[in-house]
Amino acid sequence: MHNTDSNSKHFFAARNPLQPCQLMMHQDKKEVGLIQLSVLSLIIGVATGYGAVAFRNLIGLIHNLAFLGRWSMEYDANIFTEPSPWGALVILVPVVGAVIVTFLVKNFAPEARGHGVPEVMDSVYYKGGHIRPVVVVIKSIASAISIGTGASVGREGPIVQIGSAIASTVGGWTRLVPWQRITLVAAGAGGGIAATFNTPLGAVLFSVELMMPEVSVRTFMPVAIATGTATFIGRAYLGDQPAFYLPETLHGLDPSLVSLAAFTLLGALMGVAAALYVRSVYWTEDLFESKIKNEYLRHMIGMAMLGTLFYGLMLTLGHYHVQGVGYSTIQAILDSKMTVGVILLLLFVTKLFATSVTLGAGASGGIFSPALFLGATLGGAFGAFYGIGFPAEASAVPTFAMVGMAAMVGSATGAAMTAVVMIFEMTRDYDIVLPMILAVAMAQGVRRFLSEDNIYTLKLTRRGIHIPTMLHSHMFLVRRAADVMNELLPVYPGDTGLEDFAQQIAASPHAVEHVLISRGDKIAGVIIVAEALQMILKTNTQALTLDDLTQTPFSLARKSDVMFDVIKRMSRKGSRMALVVKSGHRVPRTDDIIGYVTNDDIAQSVAESLSFRIKKGSG
Repeated sequence: MHNTDSNSKHFFAARNPLQPCQLMMHQDKKEVGLIQLSVLSLIIGVATGYGAVAFRNLIGLIHNLAFLGRWSMEYDANIFTEPSPWGALVILVPVVGAVIVTFLVKNFAPEARGHGVPEVMDSVYYKGGHIRPVVVVIKSIASAISIGTGASVGREGPIVQIGSAIASTVGGWTRLVPWQRITLVAAGAGGGIAATFNTPLGAVLFSVELMMPEVSVRTFMPVAIATGTATFIGRAYLGDQPAFYLPETLHGLDPSLVSLAAFTLLGALMGVAAALYVRSVYWTEDLFESKIKNEYLRHMIGMAMLGTLFYGLMLTLGHYHVQGVGYSTIQAILDSKMTVGVILLLLFVTKLFATSVTLGAGASGGIFSPALFLGATLGGAFGAFYGIGFPAEASAVPTFAMVGMAAMVGSATGAAMTAVVMIFEMTRDYDIVLPMILAVAMAQGVRRFLSEDNIYTLKLTRRGIHIPTMLHSHMFLVRRAADVMNELLPVYPGDTGLEDFAQQIAASPHAVEHVLISRGDKIAGVIIVAEALQMILKTNTQALTLDDLTQTPFSLARKSDVMFDVIKRMSRKGSRMALVVKSGHRVPRTDDIIGYVTNDDIAQSVAESLSFRIKKGSG
């Protein structure tokens, strides 16, 4: 072995894309099989199922104590809360809750503030699925206090963050590689949604549309297992009934062209309303933060405004309406007990104001339930006016309310399929599926025209964090290595002197970027020609051979391997190149090498596949 110039060692070490400390971190993680991952998902499903039950009970306990002075966890959100014995002092109930929530969030888990789902999406796309375990405790308590004391927020955001944090903690304990930890995070989110709302199909779609960068058997199965398990536990403790009851006398509208056109028009209206909802939440947040610097004072003032609003509604309309998740008002609309269009429009405006103020001031809770309320009231109002023109349609208000819920949720969150399936599961009314599809599609298009970001991604966009708003399937990932590889890979013996090598490269009729170095018929390594020539210019090359410069790490791939597996293998080994072999030999020889794939080749092929998709799609 020749003495190696120290400069050459330092030069190629600096070019190695994976430093020793990074290699140790990578090796510290482990990738488990699908069976083990499924077992972990089962455990997460159990944990999130019981977590959802405990969270619901905690909300009930706090609500009963705060509004009625009762020590009880029995709470049906679909039934109106009776007038509080505190009278006008009920205005202070959300203010007291604001003080406690601000203390918890400020001192223990700032990420527990707000509606939670954006933080989970940030974790999935940029933090390898890492969520601090303390979020489970703080988010549970803070959100339960916010909702229980009357904040105009929902349960889905907290339970998504709680379930995801549980899953992330399990993934951390088992030291899973990032993609498997992310899969468990999506499974925890889906499990929480399923147990809370009794919507297993919608929960799976929620994870697919919003939480999963990759949809495949290896990611879908764990999500399905966790969701199914959590649903079973939720039903065992919370019941098997749908989220909303529909009267037996309720029948959907006849699927005429007139009614379908009306549902499409409703979808366009919901798209405008969703864009308003998305913008108003963050506009109010900016307003509060710019005008009131103290976090405690900001939250207290916001909740005092909310308390005054729902107490005023109690005096004028007989119910608090906009406090909490608002399911009692939705149920009343579906029961045809609230059918006056003007009142429904008034409730839409007050709920939009209440939710914007609640989240803008700093409460902890979700945006899904408020979106249901907004969709039901605006859709119901549309149905009331539609019924004036078509008096024979007696069920116009509840029918348009259900379609409005799906359109508002789908357009505001960007999860269109989730919205259709979840509203169907919540109501068990199959007749509205077609109208919902039309309305949701129209609402989604209008909202995206007015606001490219949905209510989840806008929060991250404002921080400079980009989250994809659609799923991509790159054809490049299923191409074979033989379709991507470079075929020209000259072989040089390792004892070739650098000066001889430079002369031979200069005399070559072809442009050579990489060469394979051999020791006999064995593969010694790969050299990047440009880097070798730089070394020749910078150092004394008389005593150096190609063996001294063989530093570039490489992976092996069969020509039939798909690029998804090739890239994964390169990443795991920290290599910049994959050598493509023509046989399945465990120890391939130089004669087995038929080509190579580099990082640059991968980038170029991805760009070409995207260009191909655009051209095909535009045709």
